[in-house]
Amino acid sequence: MKANILWADDEIDLLKPHILFLEDKGYNVTAVCSGTDALEELQGKAVDLVLLDEQMPGPSGLDTLREIKRRWPAIPVVMVTKSEEEYVMEDALGGKISDYLVKPVSPSQLLLTVKRLTEGHQLRQEHSLVDYQRQFRELSLQLDGGLDADGWCDMQRRLVRWDLELSNLDDRNVHDILMTQRKDANRLFCKYFEIHYPQWLQGLEEKPLMSHTLLRERLFPLLEGDQSVFLIVIDNFRYDQWKTVQPILSQYMRVERDEPYYALIPTTTQFARNAMFAGLLPGEIERKYPQYWVNEDEDGHKNQFESELLSENLKRHGLNLKHSYHKVLNAQYGMKLIDRIPELLRNKLNVVVYNFIDMLSHARTDSHIVRELASDERAYRSLTLSWMEHSPLLSLIKALADRKAVVLLTTDHGSVRIDRPVRVKGDRDISVNLRYKQGRLLDYNPRDVFEVKKPESIFLPRRHVTGNYIFCRENDFFAYPNNYNQYVQYYTDTFQHGGISMEEVLVPVAVLCTK
Repeated sequence: MKANILWADDEIDLLKPHILFLEDKGYNVTAVCSGTDALEELQGKAVDLVLLDEQMPGPSGLDTLREIKRRWPAIPVVMVTKSEEEYVMEDALGGKISDYLVKPVSPSQLLLTVKRLTEGHQLRQEHSLVDYQRQFRELSLQLDGGLDADGWCDMQRRLVRWDLELSNLDDRNVHDILMTQRKDANRLFCKYFEIHYPQWLQGLEEKPLMSHTLLRERLFPLLEGDQSVFLIVIDNFRYDQWKTVQPILSQYMRVERDEPYYALIPTTTQFARNAMFAGLLPGEIERKYPQYWVNEDEDGHKNQFESELLSENLKRHGLNLKHSYHKVLNAQYGMKLIDRIPELLRNKLNVVVYNFIDMLSHARTDSHIVRELASDERAYRSLTLSWMEHSPLLSLIKALADRKAVVLLTTDHGSVRIDRPVRVKGDRDISVNLRYKQGRLLDYNPRDVFEVKKPESIFLPRRHVTGNYIFCRENDFFAYPNNYNQYVQYYTDTFQHGGISMEEVLVPVAVLCTK
């Protein structure tokens, strides 16, 4: 069904050929001669688009526009003007009008504008559907043919792109097909990762960009320039969340580089983020800096020495520079940091850690209200976007946009939506994470997990002589036999991390520069 168009122009008779042209294309056009008549028509008629002459006797086009936007703000309005006055273009950019046309208007130009504003959503959906149908077979062939480390990063980019694009389709069946393809990709990724991960760490294969090499390979080269560098770490930040908020940040700073990198396992703050700041693998941190490593069975926060590990990392690489470290746990502290920007810019390096996404993930597990608000990945991304739009992080980006600064934005790991329980037993010292376990006397089905009997083979600390590590794959999570049903019901469909999946392991790092 074509749209209803209202066209107001004091010379409407001269526009009869254009009206007939639109009607021939199937649109319903109502023509009036003044702004007053236009407002009367809008009161009793469903209108999808208003074409409004800028200069009319009586209420002018701009006066009529203001009244339309006050009473019917959702109706798109196209201003038709005789000259490209600057204030008309400013109104267009400001969102008061959806577009403007300069007289004399050509039929093709008119049709293009009308089609975009009345059918744009449907046309974009159809275009996305056709594009994905073309790409589906290509993606499947690449998955079946086998991918290397860089190939999996590219696959993550492409699947996230389609996830974002197809999640807005009215036809959910198409998005479900993509989710099935993503599930297949995750299964194959886990197989690939389990084979190659130990070989990367042992130096038997060339390794991709990983947690413990991230600062050396992406941050340290930025420190060679004459700008102040800000390392921004958003805890538990998935690649799809990054691509969701990227357009907002791009309004203020230019994204010069954007890529996924490989987080270490276990994909938790204790292991992945400590490794990032230290530039060392977890087992190496425990040996070299035992005073900065806190085991799971010990008291204290597991990442309380990030600043010290960073300082040691800089020192080992001969980078004796002035730097600062800040952890933002609430908006008040985040906004206080903005006031200190002139002071921070005197440092060569400033590190800012934001913990909101991780808190959101835990809140979604514990709160029924948050779980309803973030019912799936699409809604989870939406909450992330809402936070970013009102966050102290965006205020920091805005403040840095006009200054001589560069930003390296990244995370320590991602999270995955879990839905399949895997039974596990252990002694009282077994670790509590839902996606990995370490301890003695672990009882499990080896087919259900990625088991590491020798933790030192992937440079993990060994808590006990007989202790080993097991990791969940894809969307699995560990459940104990005691109170099994209650436990499973509580944690199913929550976002967790610690195991192996594309969502947890392939996470974003981006360089943002001033425009």
